[in-house]
Amino acid sequence: MAGSNNRLVSLDIFRGITVVFMIIVNTPGSWEYVYAPLRHAKWHGCTPTDLVFPFFLFIVGVSTYYSLKKYGSEFNWGSVWRIFRRMILIFAVGLLLAIFPRFIRDYSELRIPGVLQRIAIAYAFAAIICLSVRREFLWIVIAVILLAYWGLLYFFGGTDPYSLESNLVRKIDLALLGANQIYKGYGVPFDPEGLLSTLPAIATVLTGYFVGSMIDITKKAGLVFLKLILYGIAAAGLGYLWGLVLPINKPLWTSSYVMYSAGFAMITLALVYLIADVAKWQKWGSFFLVFGTNAIFAYTLAGLWTRTMINIKFHSGENTITLYNWIYQNIFAPVAGNMNGSLAFAVFQVLLVWSIVLILYRKKVFIKL
Repeated sequence: MAGSNNRLVSLDIFRGITVVFMIIVNTPGSWEYVYAPLRHAKWHGCTPTDLVFPFFLFIVGVSTYYSLKKYGSEFNWGSVWRIFRRMILIFAVGLLLAIFPRFIRDYSELRIPGVLQRIAIAYAFAAIICLSVRREFLWIVIAVILLAYWGLLYFFGGTDPYSLESNLVRKIDLALLGANQIYKGYGVPFDPEGLLSTLPAIATVLTGYFVGSMIDITKKAGLVFLKLILYGIAAAGLGYLWGLVLPINKPLWTSSYVMYSAGFAMITLALVYLIADVAKWQKWGSFFLVFGTNAIFAYTLAGLWTRTMINIKFHSGENTITLYNWIYQNIFAPVAGNMNGSLAFAVFQVLLVWSIVLILYRKKVFIKL
């Protein structure tokens, strides 16, 4: 089921698919021209784009199982140091993305939370929990986290606890970080990677860890596939039903959203596992494998390149335009139209990053944080 280096090929392919989708949804040629499945839900609800981030955290959890197993899965100072060193490195790269390329700035207005920052924190706390709690009791920890988070949102969120304005996640971020250091893209200061909402994100990582352990200890490949499918359907179904009373909401990372997205992550992994690790049809996944073996590097490179294009500005007639917009407006939109040109621009960014990461892949250089 796994390769000689104890890696699941399907996991690397799944990770690569997720990174590709991350880049596509983050870099359309124009935000005015984006196909509906490539947009986030405005508030409640879940589109395919809303599954990308929890998929990555789920994959982090699966990978964490194999990483901890390599070092004996023992709670000691060595393992704790490795976990927190990785957390600090990933968090630092996330801050670098937020700062780049304007290093001379007013840091009192720097947004502190972010995607990589959440990955770092969720990974570290989940890994410590996994070293401290026996595998068969992890589902209890997950349940406690999700129920506790639901209770916090409901009882301390005011008369409309799941609204943009009054939710507890926003209140805590405003109190601890202040309005200047959180996201403002919703029209009011509110961060979709907020402090409190990182708590259920830890449960997403724990779910991935549990699945990783299940794959490892289940000896029959067919049974692994069947379990993944059944667990996935059950989790997604539970999340959907839970969503009737607790809205499925990515910005709040609601408990129903955790279950719903984890269910689809299991189903997707099951299908890739069946094709790549059971049937051994792996050539189709080679493109994604390049991304999957250097995922955080690829994501970071895409972010740095995007910010570079946005910050390179020049005059175009009477207006000032960014390199990002110029490429879209003068190359992709004229050829493919607004909608398809916007998508083609994003796909071009994927290919550009892939061409660089491919060099590392061929040289067997895998950057680990």
